[in-house]
Amino acid sequence: MKKIAVFTSGGDSPGMNACIRAVVRTAIYKGLEVYGIYHGYEGMIAGDIKRLYTYSVSNIVQRGGTMLKSARSEKFRTPEGRKKAFENLKAHGIEGLVAIGGDGTFTGAKIFHEEFGIPMVGCPGTIDNDIYGTDYTIGFDTAVNTALDAIDKIRDTAAAHDRIFFIEVMGRDAGFIAVESGIGSGAEFVMVPETKTDLDAVVKSLKNLRKTKTSSIIVVAEGDKEGGAAEIMTKVKSKINDKNKEFKVTTLGHIQRGGNPTARDRVLASRCGMAAVEGLIAGKSNCMAGIMNQEVVYTPFGDCIGKTKPLIPDHLKLIEYLSI
Repeated sequence: MKKIAVFTSGGDSPGMNACIRAVVRTAIYKGLEVYGIYHGYEGMIAGDIKRLYTYSVSNIVQRGGTMLKSARSEKFRTPEGRKKAFENLKAHGIEGLVAIGGDGTFTGAKIFHEEFGIPMVGCPGTIDNDIYGTDYTIGFDTAVNTALDAIDKIRDTAAAHDRIFFIEVMGRDAGFIAVESGIGSGAEFVMVPETKTDLDAVVKSLKNLRKTKTSSIIVVAEGDKEGGAAEIMTKVKSKINDKNKEFKVTTLGHIQRGGNPTARDRVLASRCGMAAVEGLIAGKSNCMAGIMNQEVVYTPFGDCIGKTKPLIPDHLKLIEYLSI
């Protein structure tokens, strides 16, 4: 293998640039030519491919977003689009790919590998931390700290005005951000897609907490089965039916995707990028390079996509125990 390429796909996450940097510099260190594919699979189809050098990735380790840009591609979902993408890679002499992204990225990579046989190794780039085969995903720690900073500020005003705040964080299918930011901020309740939300129990607890607390913070993952923060707030408010109590909603939104990556994310991203290149050189393919128990592991794309990563049970207990 003499030439490889790297691309980012799907939602951006802090640390993607650190991962790109590690891929590029590890490849060059190992004597390979390395190319960047801009705008993900869409750029692969359009032929937006450029050679990268050591200086190409200077001064990006601390930046959020992705220098290679990202995009979702409907064309890549078609056999014709994937064929065009492969022809463009072949024209550049590219023999292996590093795909940085999440479920959608790895689904596309798996199909692409099965159709054309090009070696592919992924790196887990998503703030949701929902990829099986790695303890943490690139961007998760930064997203949690961004959410935590916002919740801390909201708690100040909640306490000042004796309010109940419902704060919505990202997590359409997984509650990892909600759980860790909830524990870190001392939230009274955390609502996530993985567990059933008992609104009657929440109302009862809020009424009991009023004896000892004048304000409360409720963190809601956007994918909770009872709805988003606004919908849940409306339901709870109607059940409490107290005109003297103020209820507020804050949706943090895409602020969680941006910002400078934390040290933890920069190191994780760098390790995964290096491992992806080393994996390609060693003949690995159709898999993701992740970190579990501080060791590099390679997990088949099929498992990354098909297996569910569970929340940590002790984290759920912590929320319940510490909220009294």
